[in-house]
Amino acid sequence: MTGTGPAPEQERPAPLPPAHWEADIIAADGGTVHLRPICPEDAEGLTGLMDRSSDQTRYYRFFGPMKRLSEKDLHRFTHVDHVDRVAFVLLLGDALVGVGRYDRYPGTTEAEVAFLIEDAHQGRGLGSVLLEHLAAAARERGITTFVAEVLAQNSRMVRVFLDAGYQPRRSYEDGVVHLTFPIAPTETSLAVAYEREQRSESRSIARLLTPRSVAVVGASNDEAKIGNLVLRNLLDYRFDGPVYPVNPNARHVRGVPAYASIEAIPGDVDLAVVAVPADEVAGVVEACRRKRVRGLVVISGGFGETGPEGRAAERALVAAARASGMRVVGPNCLGIVNTDPAIRLDASLAPQVPGRGRVGFFAQSGALGVALLERARSRNIGLSSFISAGNRADVSGNDLLQYWATDPGTEVVLLHLESFGNPRKFARLARSVGRTKPVVAVKSGRHGGLTPGLAGTSVSVPEQSVAALFASAGVIRVETVAQLFEVGMLLAHQPLPPGDRVAVVGNSTALGVLVADAVLDQGLALAHEAPVDIGTAGSPEAFRAALQEAVDDDGVDAVVAVFLPPLVRTSPEAYGRALREVSLGSDKPVLGTFLSAEGLLPELTVPDADGMPARGSVPSYATPERAVIALARVAEYARWRRRPVGTVPDLPEVDVDRARSVVRGALAESPGGRPLTDDEVLALLAAYGVPLLGTRTATTADEAAAAADAIGYPVVLKSTAPWLRHRTDLGGVRLDLGDAAAVRAAFDAIPAGDPVIVQEMAAPGVATVVEIVDDPSFGALVSFGLGGVATELLGDRAYRTLPLTDLDAAELVRAPRAWPLLDGWRGAEPVDVAALEDLLLRVARLADDLPEVLGLTLSPVIAGPANPWHGGRSLVVAGGTVRVGPPTARVEPGPRRMRD
Repeated sequence: MTGTGPAPEQERPAPLPPAHWEADIIAADGGTVHLRPICPEDAEGLTGLMDRSSDQTRYYRFFGPMKRLSEKDLHRFTHVDHVDRVAFVLLLGDALVGVGRYDRYPGTTEAEVAFLIEDAHQGRGLGSVLLEHLAAAARERGITTFVAEVLAQNSRMVRVFLDAGYQPRRSYEDGVVHLTFPIAPTETSLAVAYEREQRSESRSIARLLTPRSVAVVGASNDEAKIGNLVLRNLLDYRFDGPVYPVNPNARHVRGVPAYASIEAIPGDVDLAVVAVPADEVAGVVEACRRKRVRGLVVISGGFGETGPEGRAAERALVAAARASGMRVVGPNCLGIVNTDPAIRLDASLAPQVPGRGRVGFFAQSGALGVALLERARSRNIGLSSFISAGNRADVSGNDLLQYWATDPGTEVVLLHLESFGNPRKFARLARSVGRTKPVVAVKSGRHGGLTPGLAGTSVSVPEQSVAALFASAGVIRVETVAQLFEVGMLLAHQPLPPGDRVAVVGNSTALGVLVADAVLDQGLALAHEAPVDIGTAGSPEAFRAALQEAVDDDGVDAVVAVFLPPLVRTSPEAYGRALREVSLGSDKPVLGTFLSAEGLLPELTVPDADGMPARGSVPSYATPERAVIALARVAEYARWRRRPVGTVPDLPEVDVDRARSVVRGALAESPGGRPLTDDEVLALLAAYGVPLLGTRTATTADEAAAAADAIGYPVVLKSTAPWLRHRTDLGGVRLDLGDAAAVRAAFDAIPAGDPVIVQEMAAPGVATVVEIVDDPSFGALVSFGLGGVATELLGDRAYRTLPLTDLDAAELVRAPRAWPLLDGWRGAEPVDVAALEDLLLRVARLADDLPEVLGLTLSPVIAGPANPWHGGRSLVVAGGTVRVGPPTARVEPGPRRMRD
C-alpha cells in the first residue's frame, strides 16, 4: 500500500458550522451588525481590529500589553473546529468590529469565554449579543458551563456577565475576577434578552422616525414622479431639519439646492428616502453605506411583488443595508410619518396626513395606506406615527410594536395586517403591549390564498390559528377597516369600561330601542330595563341631566347617547356641549350617535393645546349599531386586561425524561416521523399523568379474554385498523362486554383480523375531544370541543396558544358554544370542569416540553360529575393518537436575531 497516510490532526478540515449560527443583529443603539462564525479569511480583519483597539482594550483582553497577534496566535484564533472551539465575529460593512469565542476544557462540559470589541463600538451591547450566541452554540455542542477570567478594573465586561440573567459564582484573586455560570436558559436570562431586544428594536425604529436630516434620492421637478411628491410632502409638512434633494441632472428641485449624489451632501444624513427605479436601488444603498446613513425608506417598487427575481433583489437589498448598520422600510411602500411637533416628518406619498394624536398606525399596503390615512383624517383621528411597510422586507409590525410599547406619545396601536412575518413573536409582543396599551388589528386574507403577491414575504397562518393568537394575546380583532378606526377612536378618547352594563340615553325612543337590541346582540347587558328618553323636544339641560345621572349611577359601566336634531329651534351645538361636558368629567366611556355623523365632531371635541381632540372627546358613529359594536370590542378587551395573567402550573409529578425517551425512540427508528403505536401512546400519556382507561392489546381471542379478566368487566373491544378504529357502525367497536365468552365472540366478529384493544368500559358522561394542532408558522395550539358529529360539522372547537395558564385552560373549556352541555344543561349534573382544565394543562405541558409531538388527539375524553365514580375518577381518556416528527416552530427561539 502506498500513500502519505492520514493527514495530521491539525490539518484536517474543520466541520462547517450550522447555517443558523449566522444572523443580523440590532445593537443597543438601534444600528445593525452582522454576526457569523469566524473563518481563516478573517485573519486580516482580526489584525485590523487589534490595530484599531486602544492599549487599554487590548490589555483587558490579553492581560498584557499585546500590540499585535503573532502568526501562530492569528492562525489559532481564526482556525476553529466549531465544536470544542467556537468563535463569532461581528461585521459592520467590511470592518470586523468585534469577536467572541469559547474554548472547551478538554474532557469536560465547561468552556472559557472571552470577547474583544473595538473601542468605537463598545457600549452598544455587542458583548451581550455575543454571549447569547456563544451560549446557544455551546449548548448545541454539549457544553453546560462558561468560565470567564476578567481583570477587576474591566468593570464593563464584568457587568456583561453579571447582567445576563445567569447566576455566576464569583471569586477574586490577584486582581482577576473568576466567574463560573451555567448557560442553560432561565426565566431571568430570557427576560433579560427580551428586554434588551425591546430596547434595541425600539431604538432602531426611533432612528427612522426621528431623523435630524433627510435626503430624497430621486427627487424630481416632474410633478408626475413620486420623487417630486415625497419631497413636496416633506417640505410642506415643515420637517424640522435639512432636506436634501438628490438628482444628478438638476441644480434645484422645488427651489431647494440639489446634489448629484448622496455622498456629495456636505452634512450628515440620517434618513434616505429612495424613489429611483428598482435597478438603481442597489447602487444607492452602497452610496448610503459610504455616507453612513442611519436608515432607508424605499418607496420604489419592482421587488418581491414581481416574482422570484424581484424577491432575490429584495433580499440582497436588505442584506446590504443591515450589514451597513441600516434598517429598511419597504420596498414598495407608502412611507413613514411622525406628527411630533418637534419632528414633523412626512416622508410619504399620502396627499394629506392626519393631525397629531395618540394613535400609532401600521399598514402593509402602500395603495391602501393612502385610503386608510384619509379615513383617519376625515374622522379627525390624530396619529402619533404611521408606517407603511410595503413588502415588509425588513421593518415589520413587530418592530413597531416594540417601538410603541414604550413611546410616551402612543396610547393606542392600530394594525392593518395582510400577513405575518414572525407570528410567534407577534403573539409575545402583542400580549405584553396589550397589558398597558390596546392593540387593534384587522387581518385581511382570512380565507387564504387571496394575497399571492405577498408569497415571498409572508407566513400563511390558518384562520383558526389567527383567532387563537389574537384571543390569547388580548388583541382586539375587528372585521373591517371601518371598525378598525371606530374602535380606535373610542380607545383614544374614552376610558375603558369597568364592566358590561350599558345605559342608553337619547331623544328618540325608536333609536333607543335599536341601541338596546344591539347591546344585547353584542353580549353586553342593559343597565336599565328601558332606554332613557328625554323626548324630541327635550332641552339641552334635560339631556345633560339624564346623561349625568347615568354616569353617576354605580350600576352603569358605559353610556351610549343617541341624539337626533330636535323638532324645536334649539341649536344642536348646545346638546353637543352638554354631551361633551358630561364626558369630560366621567371615568366611564361615553359615546353614541350624534346627528348620524361619524368621527370626532367639533361640538363633541375637547381640544388640546394643538387644537387636536383630547381625552374626553366623544366619538360619534353613523349608526347606533356601529357604536355598540365598537363598545363591545372595547369591553371584551377591558375584561381581558382586568383578568389576572394566570400561572403555568409546575406539575412536578410529570416524568419528562420517560416521555422524551418514547418520542426519541420513535424518531430514531423513523427520523422523518411517524404515528406512535398504541403502547407508545399509553406510555407517553402516562408520563404526563393523563387519566387513562385500563387498556391492553390482544392478538387472539384467548389473549383478549385474559386481558378482560385482568382489567375487570365490563370491557370494550376496539379494532386497531385505522378505518375501523372508531366505527361502531362498521363493527370496529364492541361495547359493554360482560364476560369472557362475550369477549371471545366479539373478537371473532371484529373485521380485518388486526390486533384489538381491550379496554375497561367507561361510565356514562359527556364525550369531549382534546387536541394539539401544530402550526408550522408559530407553534402549537391546544384545541377543545365536545365529541360528536354535530359539533364536528359545525366546527365548534376552541383554540388557545402555548404556553397555557390555569386561566387560559378555564376559558378554553368554556369557549365552545356547546359549553352548556358540560354545565348541567336541562337539569343534568355538571361535569367535573376542574378535571377537564387539569387535563388541558397536562396536554399543553406535553406540547411545550416535546416540540417533536406534531399532532395529538384524545378522543373520546369522557367527563362525568365531580363526585367520584368509576374507580374514583370523574374523567377518563378512552382513546388517543399521537404523531411525532422533526420539530417545527415550537423549538426554543434562540438568541436575539433579526428574522426575515
